[in-house]
Amino acid sequence: MITKSNRFHGYNSLNWVYRNGKTLRDPKLSLKYSVNSKRKQFRTAVVVSRKISKSAVVRNRIRRRIYDIVRRTSDQISSSYDLVFTIHDVEVVNLTHQQLQDLIIDLLKRADVVDSES
Repeated sequence: MITKSNRFHGYNSLNWVYRNGKTLRDPKLSLKYSVNSKRKQFRTAVVVSRKISKSAVVRNRIRRRIYDIVRRTSDQISSSYDLVFTIHDVEVVNLTHQQLQDLIIDLLKRADVVDSES
């Protein structure tokens, strides 16, 4: 699990990213991101709607998998970003770990959050 200092706390902080952030979209998920100069570390959130799955177990499994991938790449995140991943397709459940990791790292590279060479 990702550390407490790297998670969002409170509804208003997500609203700020939704209003002021930039969006990168993939058919299965999207990344909304913005630089947060008030913080020293990055923050991340994963939004999985009930439209994706009625089961909380499935939604939480998706969240945990994405948090784990972000945690493993946290040493490559260059600055204090606010990152919000939103799931758009139920097929994310069926992706292998490597496929999901490639998808997330590709979004992070396109956003220049991690180095392109890593």
